Amino acid sequence: MPIRSVNPYNNQLLKTFDELSDEQLDSLVVRAYAAYEDWRRLDYSKRSEVLKKVASEMRSKRDQLARISTEEMGKRFGESKGELALSVKIIEYYAENGEKFLEPQKISVKYGEAEVRNEPIGPLLGVMPWNFPYYQVVRFAAPNLMAGNVVLIKHASNVPQTAVSIEELFRAAGAEEGIYTNLLVKGSRVDRVIDNPMIAGVSLTGSVEAGRAIAARAGEKLKKVVLELGGSDPFIVLEDANLDKAVDYAVFSRMLNTGQQCTAAKRFIVSQKVADKFLSAFSEKLQSLQPGDPMDDKTTLAPLCSEEQANKLLEQIDQAVSSGAKVYTGGKRIKGAFIEPTILTDVKSDSPAYKEEFFGPVALYFTAQDDDEAIALANDSPFGLGGSVFTENPERAKRIASAIQSGMVFVNHPTLSSPELPFGGVKNSGFGRELSSLGITEFVNKKLIRLASVNDPL
Repeated sequence: MPIRSVNPYNNQLLKTFDELSDEQLDSLVVRAYAAYEDWRRLDYSKRSEVLKKVASEMRSKRDQLARISTEEMGKRFGESKGELALSVKIIEYYAENGEKFLEPQKISVKYGEAEVRNEPIGPLLGVMPWNFPYYQVVRFAAPNLMAGNVVLIKHASNVPQTAVSIEELFRAAGAEEGIYTNLLVKGSRVDRVIDNPMIAGVSLTGSVEAGRAIAARAGEKLKKVVLELGGSDPFIVLEDANLDKAVDYAVFSRMLNTGQQCTAAKRFIVSQKVADKFLSAFSEKLQSLQPGDPMDDKTTLAPLCSEEQANKLLEQIDQAVSSGAKVYTGGKRIKGAFIEPTILTDVKSDSPAYKEEFFGPVALYFTAQDDDEAIALANDSPFGLGGSVFTENPERAKRIASAIQSGMVFVNHPTLSSPELPFGGVKNSGFGRELSSLGITEFVNKKLIRLASVNDPL
């Protein structure tokens, strides 16, 4: 079957694409390796120039590109434009700072000299998701291209038009063919690319199941892997928090991209002293969201990425209820891929819902008697990506943040991404880091150069 682009708002088929044959796929890897041999030898200034041109192309075509992703995966048009603005910032961040991040590091030694150099390792495969179809690609591609690697992208099969448009940006920027390569293949074909000896490493952003499969395959070939997987982030609200601010941020964090983001707040843990007040206000704001065409600025509730995803989410809700959870608000399909914003209470620790990730507009609600119970609830999860703590006491916030088992914790703010902040998790949320100075050194050879004279002792 061809790769299909379908508008989740109205289920309209937008476009189809033929998959690459095995021969075409192999030839693109060969082309990428040939491009790598030239690209890795370029000065940082030359690589930076190409990335800046890509950023300029992306900025000038923002609305056109935003429309593509909105029509293809359902994101509200304003959010799509915001995603592109962040993507531009990330590209420019690495174009401007990449050389500095990769400077050789001098090591103090008793005799002679020593330094560690950061050198590229080769063509990299990126397996990317649909939920932030520009940002996810850029945060992988930009630092690794600046480091001297080249990238091949297997994008999610439901956003092929977006995938093609990114490759076209590099072409328009004058990048040599093979520096950035889009692979129009389905997930079942990824193993062939990983197995190719010219591929030096693999990065995946996706589900836990996909991460296990990719890591196992790459591990067989002894190839470096970075995994950015799911999350079930805690959102802790203490009794001394600014409640109005906490409620507003709770709605924002749970409902951005219709709740389809790994760093969305998913488990709301609220002090019993303010629990009823928070729940009432939170529910009221969720119920006020208006479904509609995601291209319409008046729409505040967009569809999920597909009816299939909506069906999966409804099954999770039904399973949670059958295991004892209660639907405080929502819980039903509106139409097609639209699901009511939902709050589930009384979710017991033996319920499947307690450990699952809900990738959509479903909030799990808990109360805590004290800080220790809030921390215990936050950590009682197989995931460890991000988290938020709301309190007016900075020292209390730091203590709780330090105790939460995750890769990121934000105080008085929802978990968000920014070029200078490292992004990544622990436990089933994956390993490795993206963004910041850390993100550019995941796929480099940290080579030691040791200089000694003939007169130095052994």
